Amino acid sequence: MDRAKVIVVEESKAAGADFLQLDVGEAPPGGRADWLAARLRSAIADGRAPVGTRLPASRVLAAELGVSRGVVTEAYQRLAEDGQVAGRGRAGTVVVATPAAVVTRPSEPRRAPEVFATRPGFDAFDALRAVPAQVDLTPGVPDLAVFPRAAWLRAERAVLHRMTPAAFGYGDPIGTPALRLAVANWLARSRGVRADPAEVVIVAGVSQALGLLARVLHDRGTHTVAVEDPGSLGVRQHLAYSGLATPPVPVDDRGLCVDELERSGAPAVLLTPAHQFPTGVVLDGDRRRRLLRWAHDGGLVVEDDYDAEHRYDRPPVPALRAMAPDRVCYVGSISKLLAPALRIGWMLVPPALHAGVVAAKRAADLGNAALPQLVLAELMESGALERHLRLLRHRHVRRRDAMIRAVRAYLPGAVVHGAAAGLHLMVTLPGDVDDRALAAAALRRGVKVHPLSWHGQRPQPPGLVLGYAATPPSDIDRALATVADAHRTLPG
Repeated sequence: MDRAKVIVVEESKAAGADFLQLDVGEAPPGGRADWLAARLRSAIADGRAPVGTRLPASRVLAAELGVSRGVVTEAYQRLAEDGQVAGRGRAGTVVVATPAAVVTRPSEPRRAPEVFATRPGFDAFDALRAVPAQVDLTPGVPDLAVFPRAAWLRAERAVLHRMTPAAFGYGDPIGTPALRLAVANWLARSRGVRADPAEVVIVAGVSQALGLLARVLHDRGTHTVAVEDPGSLGVRQHLAYSGLATPPVPVDDRGLCVDELERSGAPAVLLTPAHQFPTGVVLDGDRRRRLLRWAHDGGLVVEDDYDAEHRYDRPPVPALRAMAPDRVCYVGSISKLLAPALRIGWMLVPPALHAGVVAAKRAADLGNAALPQLVLAELMESGALERHLRLLRHRHVRRRDAMIRAVRAYLPGAVVHGAAAGLHLMVTLPGDVDDRALAAAALRRGVKVHPLSWHGQRPQPPGLVLGYAATPPSDIDRALATVADAHRTLPG
């Protein structure tokens, strides 16, 4: 009997799984879920568990490893939050994405900080994207790991089944009727904007929308569009590249300072009223009323509905377009909800500008690719896009909360702004630290961030703009610890 007991004990010590040759004996005491999640991530990254691999059922793997089922389900949940695995019902838990590989370039080990060494040029974002990093906290990047591939494929099959041969030819340069109708319906139910589908112009993202509008305004004698300050560097660059001056208008905790806009004499203004970039503030009711009076007196408002659908702790904010369709040009896109690579956006312009925008779009490219438009229309009309948005909101809240905790833990004295919505936080820092030097120091340590000063034309308090949507909570914590380490090396 004693011999039998010894054999049982020895066998339990050797518990392990044939799957990935997992040996629970390697796990530290109290850290089995962490160990298992790390082993699975490693296997996905190096190809031992490629996309499409079905992971063992939690009960089965738990029995093989001699651990509680909760250890396995927690490890699987962490990978699901990272977007690397997903539950597929009866098909079990399946690997759906690999983590982004960190590319190293030994021949250029110290060039990364040069991105922040000078005033950002038109290629600043391209240059920053090209720099390898361990954790990317670039703002405005959605969680690409949870792109709804299965829903997209189902919609694409349905669309291809219905498409006639004529649908593969040249179409309407302002977009397929199906997507224009779907966008009109989407805006009506999600943003309170009533629009006839004929008013909708489908574009290749907000950048093209701004380029088309800039061309029309320039041809009509408008050479200046005021912008928020701080405000999006990318938007400012698009307008400047199109030949428009972009005088800054201050933003405070109530949004755009309309009195400053009135004093500027600018005939048009571009702003992000539902979730201002980068501060995250919402244009308040009094400012909205004053802005609309300014517009009715002859001004043109360009409303970039940036991040409007990504809200967590506040009620929805109506779009300005819903209140003044004759004076507001509305632009939006799918880039922050699905993926920037789709290059699909939309714009609604006042009647006086519509013909000019349509002509500019026709001259630019004869229209966007039809098939992605039809697939997106199917997702919008079937309810799949709303379901995806609900999934994203849940994930984003967890990641936002993780970032707030990390900022408080590692950067005491820093102030967090804009937490109620969006895909990023703005963090202002105490003292006189050079935020571009801080961003460069963080980049040397493998973490990408935006310095707040990048997004201002006038002097700004030092700070950082930190994206959280595409980063798992564990990486967020590690990245903020790295930023804090970089901060300690700087004067101020």
